[in-house]
Amino acid sequence: MFAYIIRRLIGAVFMLLLVSLVTFGIFFGLPKLAGQTTDQIAAGYVGKAPTKEAIAATTERLGLDDPILVQYGNYIKGIVVGRDYKAGPTTDHCAAPCLGYSFRSSQPVRETLMDRAPATVSLAAGAALIWLTGGILIGVLSALRRGSLWDRTAMIIALSGVSLPIYFTGLVSLALFSYGLEIFPGGGSYRGITENPVTWFQSLVLPWVTLAFLYAAMYARLTRAGMLETMNEDFIRTARAKGLPEKTVVTKHALRASLTPIMTVFGLDLGLLLGGAVLTESTFGIPGLGRLSIDSIRSGDLPMVLGVVLITSFSIVMINLIVDLLYAIVDPRVRLG
Repeated sequence: MFAYIIRRLIGAVFMLLLVSLVTFGIFFGLPKLAGQTTDQIAAGYVGKAPTKEAIAATTERLGLDDPILVQYGNYIKGIVVGRDYKAGPTTDHCAAPCLGYSFRSSQPVRETLMDRAPATVSLAAGAALIWLTGGILIGVLSALRRGSLWDRTAMIIALSGVSLPIYFTGLVSLALFSYGLEIFPGGGSYRGITENPVTWFQSLVLPWVTLAFLYAAMYARLTRAGMLETMNEDFIRTARAKGLPEKTVVTKHALRASLTPIMTVFGLDLGLLLGGAVLTESTFGIPGLGRLSIDSIRSGDLPMVLGVVLITSFSIVMINLIVDLLYAIVDPRVRLG
């Protein structure tokens, strides 16, 4: 097990380096291949009315004249040991891990990401708890009552949840429960949990339910399909032949064997959400990483976009590593070595 963890951690480091290299090349290398000059690239960091002096200073400050691999090497060095950035007459130090410096907001990328991350983590964690619990429960009941009215109704609702886009269900829920019945706060009312725990919870109920409705539908269908397949396996018939209670057969044997593909998908979904639930955050006005990425793309803040991409990649890699380790716990047939 220990050797497996070390191998996966080494592989995760190489994967993150590859993702960062590709992303860095797309943001800073492709523009030159497309015909943009160094001055044109530097002008995007200066402002609306860039002068030649400001463009030249920005080019020197960011090292845009250096080869792309040298620029990438400096970027990786900043992640490991930190980096100094000249912002006008002053020099700002970006402590490790330094993910770059945003000249749009005049602060290190890491500080902005850390400021926005709690909102995204709150949204993703709450929604994941709801959709995982609800989706698995509905899927198990549908599989045990195959062909019943419950099964058909649950699958129709699940199909509707998968089909309806998040911005539609989000706007409908806001219209009904916020602006109509006035049960929950409207969009843009999010407050941090340390600032106001009650408002934090109230402002996230609708986003949690709306986001969970989309994912719970898919997880219900996956669980149902896995349970239907597993319930016909030989070890299930053997467990029943031994006289085990049906509850034990379903939960300890059938459900555990059906959770492996669900955990795989869950790792990917949660990793992506931790990088920012773009549509949900935009619909409900939540200041998380998703909205930050949209705002950064619109303003041309490439260092900030690169930072969000790296955070998303890191989340996916680490959560999938945890999921791989949980395989051996959930399904005894899996052995890691």
